[in-house]
Amino acid sequence: MSAKIEERVEEIVRGLLTEQPELELVDVEYVRERENYLRVYIDKQGGIDIEDCRNLSERLEEILDREDFIPDAYILEVSSPGLDRVLRKPRDFEREHGKQIDVALYAPFDGKKQWTGTLAGCDGKTLRLDEGIEIPMGQVSQIRLHIDF
Repeated sequence: MSAKIEERVEEIVRGLLTEQPELELVDVEYVRERENYLRVYIDKQGGIDIEDCRNLSERLEEILDREDFIPDAYILEVSSPGLDRVLRKPRDFEREHGKQIDVALYAPFDGKKQWTGTLAGCDGKTLRLDEGIEIPMGQVSQIRLHIDF
């Protein structure tokens, strides 16, 4: 059910963003925590600001209220994905190609459960780092952009 909600919201947001081509939809997630949250993550060159979030939130809320396809009560959040964003979808890997990433694994691969390297590609089955490392995606629990402090 949540996958269908996420797909429909993504479709709506993409339609709204045709009016603001500088904004990019990064991800949509519908999750149950203490309450249900519908989170929409957007970005643009140079970063988004509160007005970008507010404008999209207001326009999206109108459509969601009108279409009323989400059966449960939820909290809508529109925000930046953050500096250490999680990479999940093929477009994430394309956009972040050549950047440093942190990879967490379910079990050790070549003796390590944590890897940091430069993203060279991902075909859905294998994650490739520039250092010639190829990690099967079935072993990957999470991939995030690396942050140097």
